[in-house]
Amino acid sequence: MKKLPQILIGFGSLLIIASLLLFLYIFAPVAKVELNYALNKPKNLEIKPIDKEFGIVIPKIGANAKIIANVDPYNANTYQNALTKGVAQARGTAMPSEIGNMFLFSHSSVNIIDASRYNSVFYLLSKLEKDDEIDVYFKQKKYKYKVSEIKLVDAKDVSYLNPRTKNKQLTLMTCWPAGTTYKRLLVIARGI
Repeated sequence: MKKLPQILIGFGSLLIIASLLLFLYIFAPVAKVELNYALNKPKNLEIKPIDKEFGIVIPKIGANAKIIANVDPYNANTYQNALTKGVAQARGTAMPSEIGNMFLFSHSSVNIIDASRYNSVFYLLSKLEKDDEIDVYFKQKKYKYKVSEIKLVDAKDVSYLNPRTKNKQLTLMTCWPAGTTYKRLLVIARGI
């Protein structure tokens, strides 16, 4: 009976150590991305796009991804599959060559569990500020946008998906805080 407290203390210590290791394993990629951004902020240099047929480059945060066109934003199986390949363009929204709102979405989570299954292109989206540039490539042509608004909305609010506009507009969306589905972070940009 005298050894039971020692066994329980040893087991408790083992659980604490295992929990700390699991925490580090899951959040080390997030910390790495944040630290890398803080120490090596991209200099808004020209970034060669991954895909000039349909791709996005956000110089300030070093984001560079293929855009998967015409993805159903209401079908989880469809958009989860698309997000393993790049950023998704919501079905029914404008293309860069058209007047209207082009809606793009991607994951923000960069924990080790999700990062291996999905692109986390928009993880640093919260670092964008008004007038930051976003470039979309479509059919070998570059379309430039400037950030005009950044806001948080409820996860169930879909009114921003296709707002009425008489201009070229780009809306980027990701989950917020990163790795959760609590809210949605929107970055709205105007064509220039």
